[in-house]
Amino acid sequence: MVLEVAVFEINEGQEDAFAAAYAQARPIIAEADGCRSVRMTRGVESPKRFVLLVEWETLEAHTEGFRGSERFPRWRAAIDSFWSAPPVVEHYRDV
Repeated sequence: MVLEVAVFEINEGQEDAFAAAYAQARPIIAEADGCRSVRMTRGVESPKRFVLLVEWETLEAHTEGFRGSERFPRWRAAIDSFWSAPPVVEHYRDV
C-alpha cells in the first residue's frame, strides 16, 4: 500500500466552494482502479489548507494507472480553479 499525500492551498474565500467541488469529484478518484480509500481534511489553524489522503494498492496504480487514465483530467478540472498554487504531492509507505 502507498499513501498519496497532496497539500492544497486554496484561494481566500473559496474554501467552501472547493470542499463542495471535491465532494462532487470524489467518486472520480474513489472509483479508480487501485484506489483503496480517499479522504480530504481541512486545516484547523490554516483553514485555507486542505490535505488529500489517498491509499493506493501500488505507486503505479496512482502514477501510471490513475494519472494515465481519462479520470485524471476530469479530476483536475473539477478542483484546480480553486488553488492558489499547484498542490504538493508525495507518496509514503508504512514503516
